[in-house]
Amino acid sequence: MIPAHDPLERSLGLCFYAGDGPGIGGRLRASPGDFVVEECETPPPLTGGPYLVCRLTKTNWEQSKAIRAVASRLGISHRRISYAGTKDRRAVTSQLVSLYNVGERAVRDVRIPDLTLEPVGQANRALALGDLAGNRFRLVVRDCDPGDLEPRCAAACEVVGTGIPNYVGLQRFGVVRPITHLIGRLLASGDVEGAVAAYIGRSFATESEPVRTAREAFLADRDPRAGLARFPVPLRFERAMLHHLVSAPGDWAGAIRVLPPKLAAMLVSAYQSHLFNRVLSARIARGLRLDGVEPGDRLVFPDGRVDTVTGATLGQARLLLARGRAAVGIAMPGSEPFVERGETDAVTRRLMEADGVDHRGLADAAALVGTPFSGAVRRIRLATDVSLAIDEDAVTLAFALGPGQYATTVCREFMKTDPLRMV
Repeated sequence: MIPAHDPLERSLGLCFYAGDGPGIGGRLRASPGDFVVEECETPPPLTGGPYLVCRLTKTNWEQSKAIRAVASRLGISHRRISYAGTKDRRAVTSQLVSLYNVGERAVRDVRIPDLTLEPVGQANRALALGDLAGNRFRLVVRDCDPGDLEPRCAAACEVVGTGIPNYVGLQRFGVVRPITHLIGRLLASGDVEGAVAAYIGRSFATESEPVRTAREAFLADRDPRAGLARFPVPLRFERAMLHHLVSAPGDWAGAIRVLPPKLAAMLVSAYQSHLFNRVLSARIARGLRLDGVEPGDRLVFPDGRVDTVTGATLGQARLLLARGRAAVGIAMPGSEPFVERGETDAVTRRLMEADGVDHRGLADAAALVGTPFSGAVRRIRLATDVSLAIDEDAVTLAFALGPGQYATTVCREFMKTDPLRMV
Protein backbone atom coordinates (compact mmCIF):
# COMPACT_ATOMS: atom_id res chain seq x y z
CA MET A 1 0.00 0.00 0.00
CA ILE A 2 1.14 3.54 -0.76
CA PRO A 3 -0.62 6.78 0.22
CA ALA A 4 -2.62 8.83 -2.27
CA HIS A 5 -1.77 12.52 -2.27
CA ASP A 6 -4.55 14.11 -4.35
CA PRO A 7 -6.51 16.45 -2.03
CA LEU A 8 -9.89 15.56 -3.53
CA GLU A 9 -9.29 11.82 -3.19
CA ARG A 10 -8.15 12.19 0.40
CA SER A 11 -11.19 14.34 1.24
CA LEU A 12 -13.36 11.44 0.02
CA GLY A 13 -11.46 8.90 2.12
CA LEU A 14 -9.60 7.41 -0.88
CA CYS A 15 -6.27 7.57 0.91
CA PHE A 16 -4.33 4.54 -0.38
CA TYR A 17 -3.36 2.60 -3.50
CA ALA A 18 -2.75 -1.13 -3.26
CA GLY A 19 0.05 -1.11 -5.86
CA ASP A 20 3.31 0.71 -5.20
CA GLY A 21 4.34 1.14 -8.85
CA PRO A 22 3.77 4.18 -11.11
CA GLY A 23 0.43 4.64 -12.81
CA ILE A 24 -0.29 4.88 -16.53
CA GLY A 25 -1.91 8.33 -16.30
CA GLY A 26 -4.29 9.10 -19.13
CA ARG A 27 -7.94 10.09 -19.35
CA LEU A 28 -11.05 7.97 -18.96
CA ARG A 29 -14.29 8.78 -20.82
CA ALA A 30 -12.76 10.90 -23.58
CA SER A 31 -16.05 9.94 -25.25
CA PRO A 32 -19.08 8.01 -23.95
CA GLY A 33 -18.07 5.04 -26.11
CA ASP A 34 -14.90 4.69 -24.04
CA PHE A 35 -16.99 3.57 -21.05
CA VAL A 36 -19.27 0.63 -21.86
CA VAL A 37 -21.32 -1.04 -19.11
CA GLU A 38 -23.46 -4.15 -19.48
CA GLU A 39 -25.56 -5.02 -16.47
CA CYS A 40 -25.76 -8.63 -15.29
CA GLU A 41 -29.20 -9.28 -13.81
CA THR A 42 -31.10 -12.14 -12.22
CA PRO A 43 -34.55 -10.99 -13.36
CA PRO A 44 -37.86 -12.46 -12.26
CA PRO A 45 -39.14 -15.35 -14.39
CA LEU A 46 -40.47 -14.11 -17.72
CA THR A 47 -43.57 -16.27 -17.53
CA GLY A 48 -46.18 -13.59 -17.99
CA GLY A 49 -47.62 -10.83 -15.82
CA PRO A 50 -48.34 -7.10 -15.77
CA TYR A 51 -44.67 -6.00 -15.90
CA LEU A 52 -43.05 -5.63 -19.32
CA VAL A 53 -39.30 -6.26 -18.99
CA CYS A 54 -37.20 -4.39 -21.56
CA ARG A 55 -33.53 -3.94 -22.43
CA LEU A 56 -32.66 -0.24 -22.07
CA THR A 57 -29.52 0.88 -23.92
CA LYS A 58 -28.49 4.51 -23.67
CA THR A 59 -25.55 6.74 -24.57
CA ASN A 60 -24.60 9.79 -22.51
CA TRP A 61 -27.88 9.83 -20.59
CA GLU A 62 -28.20 10.46 -16.86
CA GLN A 63 -30.37 7.60 -15.66
CA SER A 64 -33.20 9.45 -13.95
CA LYS A 65 -33.54 11.76 -16.97
CA ALA A 66 -33.61 8.75 -19.30
CA ILE A 67 -36.36 7.10 -17.23
CA ARG A 68 -38.39 10.31 -17.18
CA ALA A 69 -37.94 10.73 -20.95
CA VAL A 70 -39.24 7.20 -21.57
CA ALA A 71 -42.16 7.77 -19.18
CA SER A 72 -43.02 11.03 -20.90
CA ARG A 73 -43.09 9.40 -24.35
CA LEU A 74 -45.30 6.61 -23.01
CA GLY A 75 -47.59 9.01 -21.15
CA ILE A 76 -47.08 7.28 -17.79
CA SER A 77 -45.60 8.16 -14.40
CA HIS A 78 -41.87 7.48 -14.08
CA ARG A 79 -42.73 5.58 -10.89
CA ARG A 80 -44.10 2.76 -13.06
CA ILE A 81 -40.57 2.08 -14.35
CA SER A 82 -38.20 0.06 -12.14
CA TYR A 83 -34.63 -1.14 -12.49
CA ALA A 84 -32.00 -3.10 -10.58
CA GLY A 85 -29.10 -0.64 -10.63
CA THR A 86 -28.10 2.92 -11.52
CA LYS A 87 -25.67 3.36 -14.41
CA ASP A 88 -23.10 6.01 -15.32
CA ARG A 89 -24.12 9.02 -17.39
CA ARG A 90 -21.07 9.59 -19.62
CA ALA A 91 -21.11 6.02 -20.93
CA VAL A 92 -22.84 3.50 -23.15
CA THR A 93 -24.93 1.37 -20.80
CA SER A 94 -27.25 -1.61 -21.17
CA GLN A 95 -29.64 -2.86 -18.49
CA LEU A 96 -33.08 -4.34 -17.92
CA VAL A 97 -36.00 -2.20 -16.77
CA SER A 98 -39.59 -3.17 -15.97
CA LEU A 99 -42.65 -1.13 -16.91
CA TYR A 100 -45.98 -1.67 -15.20
CA ASN A 101 -49.03 -2.18 -17.41
CA VAL A 102 -47.38 -1.04 -20.65
CA GLY A 103 -47.77 -2.91 -23.95
CA GLU A 104 -44.99 -4.01 -26.29
CA ARG A 105 -46.40 -2.01 -29.18
CA ALA A 106 -46.24 1.25 -27.20
CA VAL A 107 -42.61 0.54 -26.26
CA ARG A 108 -41.62 -0.27 -29.83
CA ASP A 109 -43.02 3.11 -30.92
CA VAL A 110 -40.73 5.03 -28.53
CA ARG A 111 -38.18 7.13 -30.43
CA ILE A 112 -35.61 8.97 -28.30
CA PRO A 113 -32.13 10.02 -29.52
CA ASP A 114 -29.29 7.85 -28.18
CA LEU A 115 -31.72 5.55 -26.35
CA THR A 116 -33.34 2.25 -27.32
CA LEU A 117 -35.90 0.13 -25.48
CA GLU A 118 -36.40 -3.50 -26.55
CA PRO A 119 -39.05 -5.77 -24.95
CA VAL A 120 -37.75 -9.14 -23.71
CA GLY A 121 -40.72 -10.59 -21.80
CA GLN A 122 -43.45 -10.26 -19.18
CA ALA A 123 -43.04 -10.79 -15.42
CA ASN A 124 -45.24 -10.92 -12.33
CA ARG A 125 -43.16 -8.41 -10.37
CA ALA A 126 -41.02 -5.34 -10.94
CA LEU A 127 -37.24 -5.38 -11.10
CA ALA A 128 -35.59 -4.45 -7.80
CA LEU A 129 -32.12 -3.85 -6.35
CA GLY A 130 -31.78 -7.51 -5.37
CA ASP A 131 -31.96 -8.48 -9.05
CA LEU A 132 -28.55 -6.93 -9.78
CA ALA A 133 -25.83 -9.59 -10.03
CA GLY A 134 -23.08 -7.23 -11.19
CA ASN A 135 -21.75 -5.40 -14.24
CA ARG A 136 -19.34 -6.06 -17.09
CA PHE A 137 -17.13 -3.17 -18.20
CA ARG A 138 -15.08 -2.33 -21.28
CA LEU A 139 -13.18 0.90 -20.69
CA VAL A 140 -10.63 2.81 -22.76
CA VAL A 141 -7.99 4.99 -21.07
CA ARG A 142 -6.50 7.39 -23.62
CA ASP A 143 -3.40 9.62 -23.65
CA CYS A 144 -1.52 7.33 -21.27
CA ASP A 145 2.10 7.99 -20.35
CA PRO A 146 3.89 6.00 -23.08
CA GLY A 147 7.03 4.92 -21.21
CA ASP A 148 7.04 1.26 -20.07
CA LEU A 149 3.29 1.12 -20.58
CA GLU A 150 3.09 -2.67 -20.94
CA PRO A 151 4.92 -3.57 -17.68
CA ARG A 152 3.01 -0.90 -15.74
CA CYS A 153 -0.30 -2.33 -16.98
CA ALA A 154 0.82 -5.87 -16.17
CA ALA A 155 1.76 -4.84 -12.63
CA ALA A 156 -1.62 -3.15 -12.10
CA CYS A 157 -3.45 -6.23 -13.43
CA GLU A 158 -1.64 -8.40 -10.89
CA VAL A 159 -2.47 -6.02 -8.04
CA VAL A 160 -6.17 -5.81 -8.95
CA GLY A 161 -6.32 -9.59 -9.34
CA THR A 162 -4.86 -10.03 -5.86
CA GLY A 163 -7.04 -7.42 -4.17
CA ILE A 164 -7.40 -3.66 -3.73
CA PRO A 165 -9.34 -1.51 -1.24
CA ASN A 166 -13.04 -1.75 -2.10
CA TYR A 167 -13.49 2.01 -1.93
CA VAL A 168 -16.75 3.66 -2.92
CA GLY A 169 -15.83 5.54 -6.09
CA LEU A 170 -15.66 9.25 -6.74
CA GLN A 171 -18.86 9.41 -8.80
CA ARG A 172 -20.87 8.23 -5.78
CA PHE A 173 -20.27 11.67 -4.27
CA GLY A 174 -21.24 13.67 -7.37
CA VAL A 175 -19.52 13.89 -10.73
CA VAL A 176 -19.71 17.65 -11.27
CA ARG A 177 -19.88 18.56 -7.56
CA PRO A 178 -18.55 15.80 -5.28
CA ILE A 179 -20.38 17.06 -2.18
CA THR A 180 -23.31 14.68 -1.66
CA HIS A 181 -21.64 13.19 1.41
CA LEU A 182 -21.36 16.64 2.99
CA ILE A 183 -25.07 17.25 2.47
CA GLY A 184 -25.80 13.80 3.87
CA ARG A 185 -23.71 14.55 6.96
CA LEU A 186 -25.65 17.76 7.55
CA LEU A 187 -28.95 15.90 7.23
CA ALA A 188 -27.80 13.13 9.58
CA SER A 189 -26.56 15.65 12.13
CA GLY A 190 -29.93 17.43 12.15
CA ASP A 191 -28.88 20.57 10.27
CA VAL A 192 -31.55 20.47 7.56
CA GLU A 193 -31.23 24.18 6.79
CA GLY A 194 -27.48 23.74 6.33
CA ALA A 195 -28.10 20.75 4.04
CA VAL A 196 -30.45 22.76 1.82
CA ALA A 197 -28.05 25.70 1.75
CA ALA A 198 -25.20 23.36 0.78
CA TYR A 199 -27.22 21.63 -1.94
CA ILE A 200 -28.16 24.94 -3.52
CA GLY A 201 -25.13 27.03 -2.60
CA ARG A 202 -21.95 24.94 -2.42
CA SER A 203 -19.97 25.52 -5.62
CA PHE A 204 -17.15 23.49 -7.15
CA ALA A 205 -14.25 24.55 -9.33
CA THR A 206 -15.38 22.53 -12.36
CA GLU A 207 -18.71 24.39 -12.60
CA SER A 208 -19.21 27.36 -14.94
CA GLU A 209 -18.69 30.86 -13.58
CA PRO A 210 -22.40 31.85 -13.75
CA VAL A 211 -23.34 28.73 -11.76
CA ARG A 212 -20.62 29.33 -9.16
CA THR A 213 -21.68 32.97 -8.84
CA ALA A 214 -25.34 32.03 -8.33
CA ARG A 215 -24.47 29.41 -5.73
CA GLU A 216 -22.12 31.66 -3.78
CA ALA A 217 -24.67 34.48 -3.72
CA PHE A 218 -27.33 32.18 -2.28
CA LEU A 219 -24.91 30.83 0.31
CA ALA A 220 -24.26 34.42 1.38
CA ASP A 221 -27.84 35.77 1.50
CA ARG A 222 -30.07 32.62 1.50
CA ASP A 223 -32.67 34.61 -0.42
CA PRO A 224 -34.72 32.11 -2.48
CA ARG A 225 -36.50 34.77 -4.57
CA ALA A 226 -33.20 36.36 -5.60
CA GLY A 227 -31.80 32.88 -6.14
CA LEU A 228 -34.52 32.08 -8.70
CA ALA A 229 -33.49 35.15 -10.67
CA ARG A 230 -29.84 34.03 -10.65
CA PHE A 231 -29.98 30.27 -11.10
CA PRO A 232 -29.82 28.92 -14.68
CA VAL A 233 -32.91 27.00 -15.80
CA PRO A 234 -31.04 23.67 -16.30
CA LEU A 235 -30.43 23.48 -12.52
CA ARG A 236 -33.97 22.20 -12.08
CA PHE A 237 -33.55 20.55 -8.66
CA GLU A 238 -32.03 23.67 -7.13
CA ARG A 239 -34.76 25.79 -8.71
CA ALA A 240 -37.46 23.44 -7.41
CA MET A 241 -36.08 23.88 -3.90
CA LEU A 242 -35.95 27.65 -4.33
CA HIS A 243 -39.55 27.73 -5.60
CA HIS A 244 -40.62 25.81 -2.51
CA LEU A 245 -38.78 28.21 -0.20
CA VAL A 246 -40.44 31.17 -1.90
CA SER A 247 -43.88 29.66 -1.34
CA ALA A 248 -43.06 28.27 2.13
CA PRO A 249 -40.33 30.43 3.71
CA GLY A 250 -38.19 28.56 6.22
CA ASP A 251 -39.57 25.12 5.34
CA TRP A 252 -36.16 23.55 4.87
CA ALA A 253 -37.47 20.01 5.32
CA GLY A 254 -40.04 20.63 2.59
CA ALA A 255 -37.27 21.82 0.29
CA ILE A 256 -35.53 18.46 0.73
CA ARG A 257 -38.79 16.63 0.01
CA VAL A 258 -39.20 18.29 -3.40
CA LEU A 259 -36.17 16.31 -4.58
CA PRO A 260 -36.87 12.96 -6.26
CA PRO A 261 -37.02 10.35 -3.46
CA LYS A 262 -34.10 8.32 -4.82
CA LEU A 263 -31.90 11.43 -5.07
CA ALA A 264 -32.76 12.51 -1.53
CA ALA A 265 -32.01 9.02 -0.22
CA MET A 266 -28.67 8.99 -2.04
CA LEU A 267 -27.59 12.06 -0.07
CA VAL A 268 -27.85 10.16 3.21
CA SER A 269 -26.31 6.97 1.84
CA ALA A 270 -23.43 9.07 0.45
CA TYR A 271 -22.56 9.95 4.04
CA GLN A 272 -22.49 6.23 4.89
CA SER A 273 -20.23 5.61 1.89
CA HIS A 274 -17.88 8.40 2.91
CA LEU A 275 -17.75 6.98 6.42
CA PHE A 276 -16.87 3.55 5.00
CA ASN A 277 -14.01 4.96 2.92
CA ARG A 278 -12.56 6.80 5.91
CA VAL A 279 -12.82 3.78 8.19
CA LEU A 280 -11.21 1.52 5.58
CA SER A 281 -8.34 3.98 5.10
CA ALA A 282 -7.87 4.22 8.87
CA ARG A 283 -7.70 0.43 9.02
CA ILE A 284 -5.04 0.34 6.30
CA ALA A 285 -3.11 3.11 8.09
CA ARG A 286 -3.01 0.87 11.18
CA GLY A 287 -1.11 -1.68 9.08
CA LEU A 288 -3.87 -4.23 8.61
CA ARG A 289 -3.86 -6.09 5.30
CA LEU A 290 -7.03 -6.46 3.27
CA ASP A 291 -7.02 -10.15 4.20
CA GLY A 292 -6.00 -9.42 7.79
CA VAL A 293 -8.42 -9.95 10.64
CA GLU A 294 -8.70 -9.06 14.33
CA PRO A 295 -11.28 -9.67 17.08
CA GLY A 296 -14.45 -7.66 16.49
CA ASP A 297 -14.18 -7.79 12.70
CA ARG A 298 -17.18 -8.85 10.61
CA LEU A 299 -16.81 -11.87 8.33
CA VAL A 300 -19.05 -11.84 5.25
CA PHE A 301 -19.88 -15.18 3.63
CA PRO A 302 -20.90 -15.82 -0.01
CA ASP A 303 -24.52 -16.40 1.03
CA GLY A 304 -24.65 -12.98 2.72
CA ARG A 305 -24.37 -14.30 6.27
CA VAL A 306 -22.29 -12.13 8.64
CA ASP A 307 -20.41 -13.35 11.72
CA THR A 308 -18.31 -11.47 14.27
CA VAL A 309 -14.75 -12.66 14.92
CA THR A 310 -13.82 -13.28 18.55
CA GLY A 311 -10.54 -14.17 20.18
CA ALA A 312 -11.67 -17.79 20.27
CA THR A 313 -12.56 -17.88 16.54
CA LEU A 314 -9.62 -15.82 15.26
CA GLY A 315 -7.69 -18.86 13.98
CA GLN A 316 -10.74 -20.24 12.19
CA ALA A 317 -11.42 -16.82 10.65
CA ARG A 318 -7.88 -16.65 9.25
CA LEU A 319 -8.34 -20.09 7.73
CA LEU A 320 -11.63 -19.10 6.10
CA LEU A 321 -10.04 -15.98 4.64
CA ALA A 322 -7.02 -17.92 3.34
CA ARG A 323 -9.34 -20.39 1.59
CA GLY A 324 -11.51 -17.63 0.10
CA ARG A 325 -14.61 -18.80 1.96
CA ALA A 326 -15.25 -15.44 3.64
CA ALA A 327 -14.21 -11.79 3.45
CA VAL A 328 -13.68 -9.07 6.02
CA GLY A 329 -16.36 -6.38 6.06
CA ILE A 330 -16.89 -3.02 7.72
CA ALA A 331 -20.24 -2.22 9.34
CA MET A 332 -21.88 0.94 8.02
CA PRO A 333 -24.21 2.20 10.77
CA GLY A 334 -27.84 2.99 10.11
CA SER A 335 -30.85 4.09 12.12
CA GLU A 336 -30.50 1.31 14.72
CA PRO A 337 -28.13 1.67 17.73
CA PHE A 338 -24.56 0.85 16.65
CA VAL A 339 -23.01 -2.02 18.61
CA GLU A 340 -19.24 -1.55 18.88
CA ARG A 341 -17.40 -4.87 18.66
CA GLY A 342 -13.78 -4.08 17.89
CA GLU A 343 -11.19 -1.45 17.02
CA THR A 344 -12.58 -0.84 13.53
CA ASP A 345 -16.00 -0.13 15.06
CA ALA A 346 -14.32 2.19 17.56
CA VAL A 347 -12.88 4.19 14.64
CA THR A 348 -16.36 4.35 13.11
CA ARG A 349 -17.81 5.64 16.38
CA ARG A 350 -15.12 8.30 16.79
CA LEU A 351 -15.60 9.57 13.23
CA MET A 352 -19.36 9.75 13.69
CA GLU A 353 -18.95 11.62 16.96
CA ALA A 354 -16.67 14.13 15.22
CA ASP A 355 -19.33 14.52 12.51
CA GLY A 356 -22.08 15.06 15.09
CA VAL A 357 -23.96 12.00 13.81
CA ASP A 358 -25.55 9.09 15.68
CA HIS A 359 -28.22 6.50 14.94
CA ARG A 360 -30.98 8.87 16.01
CA GLY A 361 -29.83 11.45 13.47
CA LEU A 362 -29.71 8.79 10.77
CA ALA A 363 -33.23 7.70 11.76
CA ASP A 364 -34.47 11.29 11.50
CA ALA A 365 -32.79 11.67 8.10
CA ALA A 366 -34.35 8.39 6.95
CA ALA A 367 -37.80 9.65 7.97
CA LEU A 368 -37.18 12.93 6.14
CA VAL A 369 -36.24 11.31 2.82
CA GLY A 370 -38.69 8.45 3.20
CA THR A 371 -36.14 5.63 2.95
CA PRO A 372 -35.06 3.24 5.73
CA PHE A 373 -31.34 3.10 6.56
CA SER A 374 -30.86 -0.06 8.56
CA GLY A 375 -27.10 -0.22 8.08
CA ALA A 376 -25.06 -2.79 6.18
CA VAL A 377 -21.73 -4.58 6.09
CA ARG A 378 -19.52 -3.87 3.07
CA ARG A 379 -16.53 -5.98 2.06
CA ILE A 380 -13.17 -4.23 2.28
CA ARG A 381 -11.44 -6.06 -0.58
CA LEU A 382 -12.13 -5.96 -4.33
CA ALA A 383 -10.43 -8.46 -6.64
CA THR A 384 -11.14 -9.15 -10.30
CA ASP A 385 -9.35 -10.43 -13.38
CA VAL A 386 -8.62 -7.69 -15.92
CA SER A 387 -7.92 -8.32 -19.57
CA LEU A 388 -6.24 -5.51 -21.45
CA ALA A 389 -5.18 -4.40 -24.90
CA ILE A 390 -2.61 -1.68 -25.61
CA ASP A 391 -2.75 0.43 -28.78
CA GLU A 392 -0.01 3.07 -28.70
CA ASP A 393 -1.08 5.40 -25.84
CA ALA A 394 -4.57 3.89 -25.37
CA VAL A 395 -5.30 1.02 -22.98
CA THR A 396 -8.55 -0.98 -23.09
CA LEU A 397 -9.56 -2.68 -19.84
CA ALA A 398 -12.25 -5.36 -19.58
CA PHE A 399 -13.48 -6.81 -16.28
CA ALA A 400 -16.55 -7.71 -14.25
CA LEU A 401 -17.59 -6.43 -10.81
CA GLY A 402 -20.21 -7.36 -8.26
CA PRO A 403 -23.07 -5.15 -7.04
CA GLY A 404 -21.93 -1.98 -5.32
CA GLN A 405 -18.37 -2.16 -6.67
CA TYR A 406 -16.99 0.73 -8.70
CA ALA A 407 -15.11 0.61 -12.00
CA THR A 408 -13.31 3.84 -11.10
CA THR A 409 -11.90 2.08 -8.02
CA VAL A 410 -10.21 -0.36 -10.43
CA CYS A 411 -9.19 2.40 -12.85
CA ARG A 412 -7.51 4.53 -10.17
CA GLU A 413 -5.13 1.64 -9.46
CA PHE A 414 -4.08 1.70 -13.12
CA MET A 415 -4.08 5.46 -13.68
CA LYS A 416 -2.95 7.03 -10.38
CA THR A 417 -3.82 10.47 -11.68
CA ASP A 418 -6.12 13.44 -11.04
CA PRO A 419 -9.45 11.77 -10.14
CA LEU A 420 -11.38 14.26 -12.26
CA ARG A 421 -9.70 12.66 -15.30
CA MET A 422 -11.77 9.56 -14.57
CA VAL A 423 -15.22 11.17 -14.56
